[in-house]
Amino acid sequence: EVQLVESGGGLVQPGGSLRLSCVASGFPLGRYFMTWVRQGPGKELEWISAIDKSSNDTRYADSVKGRFTISRDNGKNTLYLQMNNLKPEDTGIYYCAKKLLPFLARRSSGDYWGRGTQVTVSS
Repeated sequence: EVQLVESGGGLVQPGGSLRLSCVASGFPLGRYFMTWVRQGPGKELEWISAIDKSSNDTRYADSVKGRFTISRDNGKNTLYLQMNNLKPEDTGIYYCAKKLLPFLARRSSGDYWGRGTQVTVSS
């Protein structure tokens, strides 16, 4: 059974940092592009980052470029998202996903998503 479990969210002050993790099971993480998507309160899903199988290609939404870093450890079947200089508008639920369309936010049949981890940026 394919499972993705996110962790590392929490409450942080503006300017702070968090590191999210996503542990995959049921499939070899190293064979797939992986994606982070978030959903702010009352907002639609927002694609924020994706990484290719070998970490040679990483992509970011303009809203997080220069502040967030996606990475992976295929040996540990784990995906990461290092988030620095957090802003209140970064508040939301963060999902990792194995997606058929890794550069789009919307859910597609055949995708696998975790349940998400809550990130709240507030003073």
